[in-house]
Amino acid sequence: MRRARTGVRLFLAGVLLAVAPACGLTSGSPMVDDVEPGSVGAGRPLEGAKLTVTSKEFTEQLILGAIMGIAFQAAGAEVIDRTGIQGSVGSREAVVNGDADAGFEYTGTAWITYQGNSKPIPDPREQWLAVRDADVKEGVTWLEPSELNNTYALAMNQANFEKYRTRSLSGVAGLAKSDPAAVTLCVEGEFANRADGLPGMEKTYGMDIPAGNVTQMDTGIIYTQTAKGACTYGEVFTTDGRIKSMNLVVMEDDRKFFPNYNAAPTVNSGTFEKWPAIAEVLAPVTERLDNEVAQTLNAKVDVDGEDPHQVALDWMVAEGFVKEG
Repeated sequence: MRRARTGVRLFLAGVLLAVAPACGLTSGSPMVDDVEPGSVGAGRPLEGAKLTVTSKEFTEQLILGAIMGIAFQAAGAEVIDRTGIQGSVGSREAVVNGDADAGFEYTGTAWITYQGNSKPIPDPREQWLAVRDADVKEGVTWLEPSELNNTYALAMNQANFEKYRTRSLSGVAGLAKSDPAAVTLCVEGEFANRADGLPGMEKTYGMDIPAGNVTQMDTGIIYTQTAKGACTYGEVFTTDGRIKSMNLVVMEDDRKFFPNYNAAPTVNSGTFEKWPAIAEVLAPVTERLDNEVAQTLNAKVDVDGEDPHQVALDWMVAEGFVKEG
């Protein structure tokens, strides 16, 4: 799965023990992009720094990790690439214990999974503030968040949108009452059984979808089946590039049920004390990141087959953040 989404603490503790010796943090290679400062890195404020960047293993995280590393290089740092760690826990623990210096993390993942809370905070800014403050004691510094919000959603193809005209989850709930047979879902097994997935969504929106109308399948198959119309609605992630490439229509979460998963840079606090310029280097880049940017970049990898690091570099150059040497 793309990232851990719950705070099942006994499970998490077990994973921490299991992952610690085998998460691959002894490996890593230098980032060797020939980049110079553009709109970030002027004056090379990280000259002399040796920084290790980490990420999780899915496409968006690989791109974000590369973006961070490229920005650090432009600012003068030597960068070790330890992106692509399997699961959320490994990359998180790397930043906590200093095996890595920085990586992009999601507010909802931190609040629910790492910090053990069961109820998300609906306001994105308040959620980030709560996560930031709670992580001080863990030695993790959260920098300003992006608008990129990789959360759950339901989506439908254009033909079904033209037929049913639903635009929000409240609209889906209304359709489920007026025409129960019309609301069929393609979802992951995890989403089908989690409090912050289908059961919670049904409760929040007053839906009662028959079990026979719900088909469980792997993530990638959900997108293709939704695009084909095999199910009326498919569970998607809001920054997935396949939403754009398959021309799917995303339903608004108008009652704000799903947690906010805004991406923000997280930095080992010891590293940040030594190199506070990290904040100014990353701020313009983070400010530019939103769901549309993420969908476009993710599609270049997941749909067009491009390399995540090259996608990140091309975007950084195109946006003027860095210049190629």
